[in-house]
Amino acid sequence: MTDGQNTLRDIEELPDMGITLSDGCRLSARVWRPVDAGDRPVPAILEYLPYRKRDGTTARDALTHPYFAKRGYACIRVDMRGNGDSEGLMTDEYTQQELDDAVEVINWLGAQDWCSGTVGMMGISWGGFNGLQVAALQPEPLKAVITLCSTADRFADDIHYKGGCLLNENLGWGATMWSYSSRAPDPALVGDKWREMWMERLENEPFLPATWLRHQRRDDYWRHGSVCEDYSAIKAKVLAVGGWGDAYKNTVPTLVENLPDAKGIVGPWVHKYPHFAVPEPRIGFLQEALRWWDRWLKNIDTGVETDPDYRAYLMDGVRPATWYVERPGRWVAEADGAGADLPRRILHMTDTGLAEAPGDLDAKVASPQDCGADAGEYCAIWLGPELPGDQRRDDAMSVCFDSVPVDADTDIVGAPLITLRLRSNTPQAQIAVRLNHVHPDGASTRITYGVLNLSHRDGPVEPAPLTPGAETGVSLQLDHIAYRVPAGHRLRVAISSAYWPLVWPSPESGTLTLTSGKLDMPVRATATGNEWTFPPPATETPWQTETLREPAHVRRQETDQNSGIVSLVIEDDFGMDRDCDHGLINGSIAREKWMIHPDDPLSARGECRWTDELARDDWHLRTETRCEMWSDKTHFHLTARIEAFDNDQLVYERDIAEKLPRDHL
Repeated sequence: MTDGQNTLRDIEELPDMGITLSDGCRLSARVWRPVDAGDRPVPAILEYLPYRKRDGTTARDALTHPYFAKRGYACIRVDMRGNGDSEGLMTDEYTQQELDDAVEVINWLGAQDWCSGTVGMMGISWGGFNGLQVAALQPEPLKAVITLCSTADRFADDIHYKGGCLLNENLGWGATMWSYSSRAPDPALVGDKWREMWMERLENEPFLPATWLRHQRRDDYWRHGSVCEDYSAIKAKVLAVGGWGDAYKNTVPTLVENLPDAKGIVGPWVHKYPHFAVPEPRIGFLQEALRWWDRWLKNIDTGVETDPDYRAYLMDGVRPATWYVERPGRWVAEADGAGADLPRRILHMTDTGLAEAPGDLDAKVASPQDCGADAGEYCAIWLGPELPGDQRRDDAMSVCFDSVPVDADTDIVGAPLITLRLRSNTPQAQIAVRLNHVHPDGASTRITYGVLNLSHRDGPVEPAPLTPGAETGVSLQLDHIAYRVPAGHRLRVAISSAYWPLVWPSPESGTLTLTSGKLDMPVRATATGNEWTFPPPATETPWQTETLREPAHVRRQETDQNSGIVSLVIEDDFGMDRDCDHGLINGSIAREKWMIHPDDPLSARGECRWTDELARDDWHLRTETRCEMWSDKTHFHLTARIEAFDNDQLVYERDIAEKLPRDHL
């Protein structure tokens, strides 16, 4: 059987191929490769993650890796040191140890007799990050990278800080890893040593939110692994992919503008691979990736070099919703670069709204601390009601500047820039700026947004407090977007001094006085139809499981009428499944609660709790993890606890408490 230029080959799957590193640490790899690779060597594609190949990424692995293997590749899904079925310990994300291990794995792969000597690296999120970082180390066999939903700047565009503001995702995702990496390996693979490995992990599992909170400015900790420090170090050919519903909207255009020969694709998707992502339309990502691998790992002319540099899905402006099954729109294409040279439209903020010409402005911003409740998740990923909803409530707590109705469909493609002059009556303050689409009936859809810690107005390396009462100029770039505002609808710039629960509040309430402002917006010539067409999505046979508990997702807002505390409650039950192949049962439940009083920034509190279970026959493990964070004017306070149960008997417990000074935050 053939598929395009590739003859489909019979493949084999190896559930546990050992790769022993130079220090004796054995990594466990799941492998899909042609059965005749020993006689007809093939390139290798590495995906290198902490997210457990046995029960974590299994669903997407099944849809993806066999496709490439049948077309002449060996796909190697490696559990990183200290995770899943691999030995060792993980101390942090993107450590030098992690990257050095990856280089060693790549060199090992390139030397195998079933490998042709060329290697590609592919991954989403963590795997997208480290793919770029490993490429910057230039292991000789690594010729190409496909990075999805990743970043080039670990401080500016990860889950920790944004515009110098502390993202609450720092605690939320840290809580996820606190739970995720504490799970045991599968005895069916590692044998009797599983319990020793599990206990070692539990004893050494780092509480990463505290680690990350020790670095509140862009220091050497964040420069490590940020490939924007030296784009020229990356010699491998990079295809970058992202989604407008994802947190990492800026990376694809950034890489396209800075890496020679890089290509970029951005769809309407949340944090998922595009062949099974939502909202639809999905694309034939596997076919696109195969073209990339065939060109750079097999030296087959597939035409990828003449593809447009940047292909982006221009979304139609639609009514606000916390979830979309599909986003109407069209694909637009930029032949050279990512649209940095598109014409700009400037609108001025005035006392009468957004105007073509400058005008008087004297506006005071003093938002309640619960402004931002309709911002949605920082990184939509779990397929619940996570997208930003109707912005009218948040707009009512903000200073808003509306345009006149636009006289024609307006295609915003790129990163709008906001420039302000303002005064603050406190030395520490923050702003959140949203560019919204206002419908004729008043509904408000968030197009894009940005936040700025005003102590970082001159950069994230050396923050400085504001001088109360003194006027200062600030600018912030909103996230990249591709969005059509329909003729007859309005634009709105909404500015608030709080954005909870997306970012942690400043230590005291204050008032900002705006004296001038400008929206500088990239506007592309109106697209009349698809400028690029992708093939339809292809996938392989889905993961075969027995569902023991259905998943469910809850997101609700609560107000305590006695205390006045406003809470966002998130409950993500990921269900429980049994693997029909090897019988392992796994299930997880995550719970978050974010609380604040509208009048008191020091009332802010976050709580996260995870339950993880693994079972087979009469073997049943469970971990319970929880953590909390609050602050006073000078310090952050964090607590965490982990408990491990073997057949419902407590076998391990540990508590952590941290007090960390606020650094211009």
